[in-house]
Amino acid sequence: MNYKEELTKSMDLLASEGYLFIGQSVKYPGNAIYKTLINVPDSQKIEFPVAEEMQLGVSIGLSLEGYKVCSIFPRMDFLICAMNQLVNHLDKIVDLSHGFYKPKVIIRTMVGSKKPLDAGLQHTGNYIKMLECLKNVDVFELDDKTIIYECYQDAVESDRSTILVEYGEMH
Repeated sequence: MNYKEELTKSMDLLASEGYLFIGQSVKYPGNAIYKTLINVPDSQKIEFPVAEEMQLGVSIGLSLEGYKVCSIFPRMDFLICAMNQLVNHLDKIVDLSHGFYKPKVIIRTMVGSKKPLDAGLQHTGNYIKMLECLKNVDVFELDDKTIIYECYQDAVESDRSTILVEYGEMH
């Protein structure tokens, strides 16, 4: 299987587990991630506008209400817009509530391609080092197609939130 097929298989796993898919171009075409959601029923997709902080806030809220959520940020550059929700809420709720609240959100994001077409400075940043500040959120770098499905399985089985970073050039 190639990189995209492994991602599609992983999205099928999440769909079979009852996850909601929230983000830009989850229900309508517009980016490479959309093509990996082809087998996910529309009833499990919630299309969002360009409102990254709100998207992650809604994802956290849904998780706290018992929903399984995969929040999709098509570019890592866009995830930066949600850093307040990520750092001050998702990562800290467990500690702030002394373990009473344990939100679990799977965040899917991508370092944008520079080849064959450079998507530009605001769409190709790799900020994985910035995520090292997170204490209660696991981060997986999907830089090898053979680990993709296993990483998503780990995210599903974990009781913690997870960020999975993929690479557009490998799609």
